[in-house]
Amino acid sequence: MNLNNKNILTPYLKGVGQIMLQNNQWTGLLFLAGIFYDSIISGIAAVLAVIVGTLTAKILKYDEDEINMGLYGFSATLVGVALVFYFDATPLIWGAIVIGASLATIIQHFFISKKIPAFTFPFIVVTWVCLYFFKNHLNFLPAVHETVKDVLVSDGFTLTTHGFGEVIFQGSVLAGILFFIAVFIASPVAALYGLLGSVLSATLAYYFHEPTQDVQMGIFSFNAVLCAITFSGIKKIDGLYVLLSVALSVFIEILMITYNYSVLTFPFVAASWIVLCIQKVIPEKLK
Repeated sequence: MNLNNKNILTPYLKGVGQIMLQNNQWTGLLFLAGIFYDSIISGIAAVLAVIVGTLTAKILKYDEDEINMGLYGFSATLVGVALVFYFDATPLIWGAIVIGASLATIIQHFFISKKIPAFTFPFIVVTWVCLYFFKNHLNFLPAVHETVKDVLVSDGFTLTTHGFGEVIFQGSVLAGILFFIAVFIASPVAALYGLLGSVLSATLAYYFHEPTQDVQMGIFSFNAVLCAITFSGIKKIDGLYVLLSVALSVFIEILMITYNYSVLTFPFVAASWIVLCIQKVIPEKLK
């Protein structure tokens, strides 16, 4: 497969890759491989959602460069995977994926047009609405997930891989490894910071006596991985931003779980917004 910048698949694959902020089609391809390995239904949902999201941007004539960078695919993709993760894949859910992916794209464009870093916030909004509507008004039963591949081992290696895997709702070690490699291909620094974020977040979760099984599954790490990737860089102060954003994401997630909110990637988005505000008041000579 010739994956160059003029390939017709490029905006779709980059749309998947942008889930972890990587403008790289190979990253997106490996993400899809990891998703399909864990769940064929999730893989199909991801492909459908990224196609719908990207085509929505094309139909509405959004900026072609932004489309080719995959900026209108990642929130849509997450909506697709999330809905088949939470609910059985009925025709109504497939319809919700199509509508939700389109809405996520439109919301994403609003933030882009206002030059506001939305990150995965459009995915969060659409998924929260779907969860509320389907659970409270249609009484949809949650999906039953296979656990054959999700063998929990309490060593540091599997803990860090789960941190990467859970970003896209995947629980196997292999999916986590593929996701790490996918990020490493695009940005070794970002991938290594992601590992650091996974370890640090798990350590903090253990310190605050969060359930061991949840920690080992990467429940408290996937938002931290996204934070670490977002603020990764080669400057010393980048490491400080990573540590601050990771810690904030863990605290926000613990708070949300305490009050029974659906976490999704909101701790990552909230922590990133806070750190971006802090960056604006940091003296230029320290940046």
